[in-house]
Amino acid sequence: MTGGETVSPATPRSPAPPDGLAACPCGRSSGPSPQRRPLPYAGCCGRYIDHFDTTPAPDAESLMRSRYTAFVREQAAYLLATWEVAHRPAQVAFDPGVRWLGLEVRAHRRLDGERAEVEFVARQRMPGGRAHRLHELSRFVRQDGRWFYVDGDLR
Repeated sequence: MTGGETVSPATPRSPAPPDGLAACPCGRSSGPSPQRRPLPYAGCCGRYIDHFDTTPAPDAESLMRSRYTAFVREQAAYLLATWEVAHRPAQVAFDPGVRWLGLEVRAHRRLDGERAEVEFVARQRMPGGRAHRLHELSRFVRQDGRWFYVDGDLR
């Protein structure tokens, strides 16, 4: 909905797409510019989150994007499963009322065959309307063919 649009009971609305067809929260898109379209959840992060056992994220950036999506969707099991075991917390808690607003991947680079870094900015709105930006340089490690989040430095 745009800023000036008014919706009344008489205004016809398109039904929301099924969950897997809705745009993925990570914001990844495809297609040539300017016709880029957001990827659907099922074809983007959903394939890693919903099928963790059989479909690992292929690179650190994809894992980071899927972890952002898992935060948006409050998928604690996925977040814990993709955290490198030596750095994994006992549990993940979600702040009630937080609304995630978007993700910008600023840089990603593979340091060697088993380590990578991803710099990103995630925006969220706290309860009460205050906006917050999380700017982090995250570290990832590849173990047994899977990427895991290790830790990150706030910028």
